[in-house]
Amino acid sequence: MGFVIATVNMKGGVGKTTLTVNLATCLAKNHGKRVLVVDLDTQISATLSLMPPHEFAKVRRERRTLSKLLYKAIKPNSQSNLVIQDVIQPYIGTIKGLDLLPGDIDLYDEYLVSEMLHSKAISEGEGDFSGVWNRFEKLLIRGILEPVLNDYEFIILDCAPGYNLLTRSGIVASDFYLLPARPEPLSVVGIQLLERRIAKLKESHKSDAPLNLQLLGIVFILSGGLIGRYYNQVMQRVTEDFTATQLFKNRIPMDVNVAKAVDSFMPVVLATPNSSGAKAFTKLTTEFLQKIEASESLYQTTKNKMNLANLE
Repeated sequence: MGFVIATVNMKGGVGKTTLTVNLATCLAKNHGKRVLVVDLDTQISATLSLMPPHEFAKVRRERRTLSKLLYKAIKPNSQSNLVIQDVIQPYIGTIKGLDLLPGDIDLYDEYLVSEMLHSKAISEGEGDFSGVWNRFEKLLIRGILEPVLNDYEFIILDCAPGYNLLTRSGIVASDFYLLPARPEPLSVVGIQLLERRIAKLKESHKSDAPLNLQLLGIVFILSGGLIGRYYNQVMQRVTEDFTATQLFKNRIPMDVNVAKAVDSFMPVVLATPNSSGAKAFTKLTTEFLQKIEASESLYQTTKNKMNLANLE
């Protein structure tokens, strides 16, 4: 079973989608990994970073986007026979192993969700509506992904900024989360808000199986005008709040090619592979795999200790 990884920050404009699509592309292209990108943001930035608009328009006309899977989850008695394999777009950028579950500008109807959960609470005699909500939140994205979990080594969720239903469900469904940020005050606030929200999310779901969710690391994506003492002050605030292992050593430099790649509807690692931004993402991907390996090793060591303790 592959790892599900959420790329998330409470603040927008921090390079979340840029990190998602370039990391996914490097994993497939340079390391031969099977990777699925899932676009959970109605801005569909990840989708349009991996396929041109005319291709997306065709996919949307054919009703092969995430919104159709969400509708089926919200209305399980609908007549739709659509399955996730029908929606996934394979061989993105002609790269074997890189697939996309396209997002949509209209992902779900909040009224339908509320109506369905209210009816469910009444039918189950559930006095606490929050319990019904939490179960739905926990199973929504995980349930959609369940049929393909064994088909990929990494499923990377590009979550919307803020804290809507899909972002929460994506976080709950994940094994790890990546926290992209810019070294500027508001981005740091976004980090702090997310950490508090995740702590509350774990608390609200602790009555079920505890969430085994770990921060894989904070990735800094630099922007212009951040030099000297100001930059160092912001970075100092982050290093005081997190350990060295929670920060990626490789940072993405300011590179106009990263922004230009968006106009060509492809990641910078494909558009201009020799640019400084592309090379930085290549190094970051290697560090990412090292962190995953270290986490697996730590998990196995902890599991072995628990087994020994049980035998004793």
